[in-house]
Amino acid sequence: MSHTHIAAHNLPQPARLGLEPTLSASAIVRDCRFGRYTQVGDQTRMEDCLLDDYAYVQHFCDLMSADIGKFANIANMVRVNPGFHPMERPTLHHFVYRPTMYGMAEQDDADFFAWRRRQRVVIGHDTWIGHGVVIMPGVHIGHGAVVGSNSVVTKDVPAYAIVAGAPAKLIRQRFPKAIAQALEATAWWDWDHDTLTERMPEFKDLRGFLAKYAP
Repeated sequence: MSHTHIAAHNLPQPARLGLEPTLSASAIVRDCRFGRYTQVGDQTRMEDCLLDDYAYVQHFCDLMSADIGKFANIANMVRVNPGFHPMERPTLHHFVYRPTMYGMAEQDDADFFAWRRRQRVVIGHDTWIGHGVVIMPGVHIGHGAVVGSNSVVTKDVPAYAIVAGAPAKLIRQRFPKAIAQALEATAWWDWDHDTLTERMPEFKDLRGFLAKYAP
């Protein structure tokens, strides 16, 4: 049996990130703000979002009206703040707030969309959002939290918690409370790039890191 390697289809080398965001050519971005060393992957759609310093969003994601903290890690196929239909009305269908699509009005329902944008999702610093996660409108996820793959997050997630499931529930805390509080108090995500570079080896030892930098 012969084997053929097609070099033209190799995965690309990792991007060298910088002060300007690195966006895939196939990403669709509207009304968003980006920090330094940020990256957005293939076929990802973002609208009305903040992606803060060093955070990245992988491929095939859909994010709406979200504030995403520094060093956030967002895996493939994550949906943040999905649209929802007004269940209290006579109909669920969006012709009542997107009537221009159907030639029923000259303008869409601006008040409805303004209300939807106010249901912002907040994702803290140094978080990990696993593959296929759905984060519902208005949810806040604390610093250092982990959301397991294919979870549906309907409630706020505490800092340094690990949650999973549909709906997502607490699995455990990453650290004992005192350690989590000490780590959060370092606010290391606010260090400048040169400081992070200098101290990078120390991130491999939690105990030593806290002994040196916890207030």
